[in-house]
Amino acid sequence: MLSWGEDSHGGFRLKNGSLIDRTRPDGVHHLKLGDRIADLSAGQRVLAFVKSSGSSFIIRTNESEDGRRVRGRQKFVKCEEKIQAVSCGDDAVTLLTDRGSVLCVDTAHTSLPRPLEALSNIPVSHVACGSQHSVALTKDGQVYTWGQDSRGQLGLGRRKLGASSPQHLRSLSAIPLVQIAAGGEQSFATSVSGGVFGWGRNDCGQLGLGDRTDRHTPTSVRCLNMKKTVHISCGKDHTAILTKTGEVFTFGSGQYGQLGHNSFSDELRPRLVAELWGAKVTKIACGRHHTLVMTDSMRVYSFGCGEQGQLGRGEESHPSVPLPVQIPQDTADHPKIQDIFAGGNCSFATCTSNEEVHEESNIAGISSVTQQCLEGMIDKWTSQCDSKSWKKIQQEVHRTFSSASFVNKSFLEQSKDKHFQTSQKYSGLNLSLAQLAFKKLVKKDHVLAEVEAAVLHLLPSLDMNPVGVEGLRIYLLLIELLRVIQRHKHPQCSTKLAEAVAAAVVRLSADSLQVIGDWWSSLSPSTMVKHVKVWKQALSAILSFQPVPRNSGVRNLLLVLQYMYNANSRIAEPRRIPESDFYLMIGREFLLQDVRLWRLQSQHKNVHAEPLILCSFPIVMDLKSKKMAFDFNAYCTQWEAVYGISCDMMLENRFPQRQDLFFELNLRRASVLEDTFEQLAAVDDTDCKMPLVVYFDENLTIDNIYRKDFFYEVFHEIVSAESKMFMFNDSETLAWFPSKAAQDDQRHFQVGVLSGLALYNQCIIHLPFPLALFKKLLNVKPSLEDLIEFSPCVGESLQYILEDYKDDDLENLYMDFLITWDGTEVDLDPENPGKPVTSQNKKEFVDAYVNHVFNTSVEGVFQQFKRGFFQVCDRDLVKLFRPEELQEVLVGKDFRDWEKLKQESL
Repeated sequence: MLSWGEDSHGGFRLKNGSLIDRTRPDGVHHLKLGDRIADLSAGQRVLAFVKSSGSSFIIRTNESEDGRRVRGRQKFVKCEEKIQAVSCGDDAVTLLTDRGSVLCVDTAHTSLPRPLEALSNIPVSHVACGSQHSVALTKDGQVYTWGQDSRGQLGLGRRKLGASSPQHLRSLSAIPLVQIAAGGEQSFATSVSGGVFGWGRNDCGQLGLGDRTDRHTPTSVRCLNMKKTVHISCGKDHTAILTKTGEVFTFGSGQYGQLGHNSFSDELRPRLVAELWGAKVTKIACGRHHTLVMTDSMRVYSFGCGEQGQLGRGEESHPSVPLPVQIPQDTADHPKIQDIFAGGNCSFATCTSNEEVHEESNIAGISSVTQQCLEGMIDKWTSQCDSKSWKKIQQEVHRTFSSASFVNKSFLEQSKDKHFQTSQKYSGLNLSLAQLAFKKLVKKDHVLAEVEAAVLHLLPSLDMNPVGVEGLRIYLLLIELLRVIQRHKHPQCSTKLAEAVAAAVVRLSADSLQVIGDWWSSLSPSTMVKHVKVWKQALSAILSFQPVPRNSGVRNLLLVLQYMYNANSRIAEPRRIPESDFYLMIGREFLLQDVRLWRLQSQHKNVHAEPLILCSFPIVMDLKSKKMAFDFNAYCTQWEAVYGISCDMMLENRFPQRQDLFFELNLRRASVLEDTFEQLAAVDDTDCKMPLVVYFDENLTIDNIYRKDFFYEVFHEIVSAESKMFMFNDSETLAWFPSKAAQDDQRHFQVGVLSGLALYNQCIIHLPFPLALFKKLLNVKPSLEDLIEFSPCVGESLQYILEDYKDDDLENLYMDFLITWDGTEVDLDPENPGKPVTSQNKKEFVDAYVNHVFNTSVEGVFQQFKRGFFQVCDRDLVKLFRPEELQEVLVGKDFRDWEKLKQESL
């Protein structure tokens, strides 16, 4: 082993049993200790190391009479198990055995190890110590912390006291962690896909979060996302991270140059050590105020504090720049550097001779090992076994699928290390691998039953807002599991699990739901359809029950389907799946019962249940179901109005007449529009809720044909040029509200009433308006596409400006924000007259143009129309329709072929 720095060779016993001569000059020394050093750690007052044989030794540092710090003699740690790893605090030493047991030694009082009772039955894979605190990572990916908590280094939230025994850090329980690290009063954990989480002291920026505020709970170091972090090391108040590509980032205190940026400034965010550019680093190690790195060519570089010789460079005057350690070349076998260690004010490197086989770098594919391990486990679970073996398998299945962190590090996309690109937009999963594995599981009913039981046990404990997005992978994987179960088993077999998964999704925070929504949006259309079918099949199975349960479980399934619908809506048109993929087969009786419940609820009556789908989840209703619900509600409203009037009159000993039970319009064909407006002006709001009958020229025969004929004729007159109620596009095929309508003109209100009456009484009308009208009725913002529909010339010109025109093109056009619309000049930005259109503000110009056409210029007259429309139609039930659907039920699929529609309606 090579050693350099403060009393670096003191205290060690050589291979021949002798102690090292302390009078040897400073510099890098080659120590022949016999067995290879497997691990080494040094704190402020203690050093510990582990030999390849599994034996461990501790060397205590004391102050001599002249004030110098001098190491004592190495002491053997008595332990029945072999020691695998070691980590030192200021005084304490934490040992990890090959069986996963954790032992502690308080070197200020004893050299005897004490087992940690709290972790006695929990196998541990990693340990790390700060100055006065310790961190442990268990083999199932859970983090435990104990010790002092003065700066939040335990990650348990704001507490006055520390913890004398290990405490579970639940906020990281779902994150697939692979490594931990601790420094002075800060702690870190890294995930399988390179996520970095820090907590504790941050006065120098040693957490890399861009500020100097301490963190009392784990916080994601977002600057390191997608950097492929594989290893992290901490000094007293600085931090170094190593990426899979061999880059080094440092942050925190730069007081001694320990960040390697040729400066002595603090860095609040991770910064690439540019001076190492071109060298692939394979190892990093941080001492108290210095840093070591080793490259793939086995060269060691150092930077930072060198007052005790810990840089190994002699009298080097540039401590803030990575420069090579001066390794002695006078040994006979020319040893090769194998590993590096730094701690306190000293440095070490273990060596191997040319004859020995060089071990691989620590930059290993941990995730691929995990993945292969899970695949092998599933093969073992589904193979033939006896009852004794089955009990062990049961325990293993439960342990695996009740661990969110284990599930979240499974089935990663290993191709080109894509899972390291995990982000809020990409899950890093290979769902095809998950599908293949789950297919094996469902072949064995008893194994599947154990998996379901484990998942049901896990779901209630999942964090609603995981500290990192990797903690959300489990939701996509469980949907894939549900899909495989439904495909290979009866759909009803998975309803309990589906409801539990849905409940867990619904509990997630808004931020977490946004991430999952973005992950859904990134799926291929075929996979998206398959995931939508998972929830549809579960709902279809439940809706087939008699009676249909109207509980929170069903509502949660509908909510998840709504979340997927919302995610699909954010996808660009070519990749978006059709709306029809969300439709459910809804029985007529169930739908009518939903309408009845909704009516009772809207009338503020006490009901035993709420409507399940109506008004809450129209996405699962096809147009036929929506129209059925709307028409049934209209029928119920009409019947209630007639019944109420009849009862009132009979209480007064009067028998209701025909005119009492209908909303009557008695018109002359020769002046149908004039008569209609005159009679509408005289009616009460409640009259419109009665069944509509229309008489022509005193013919009092009640016939639906007259009613349909009325709507046909009156709307043709309304939208004719002679009525002067609307403006028309250049081709005179579409109408729109005028921008110069008189404020006291009530005709647009009455046209709204007539439009509502037509829908309410199941009649199609001639209303040749663009889709923008129906968007506005449903509070959907009109877009440039709507302007292109109404005025292709204007709309397409604006589209060219937005998509094709460059700076020079716009300058040559001499365009400003002054436009002409409906014969009137309008300044779209009156606060800045003559404002030119540029490439920087062209979107603002186009948006302002569209807004003026469909909103600003017609706000008053449209609000009159809208008020009339909703005087007749129930607003909540109209909202069942999408704009395209509302247009279809009101004016038909092809509203331009009116002669054909008239014949069909007659």
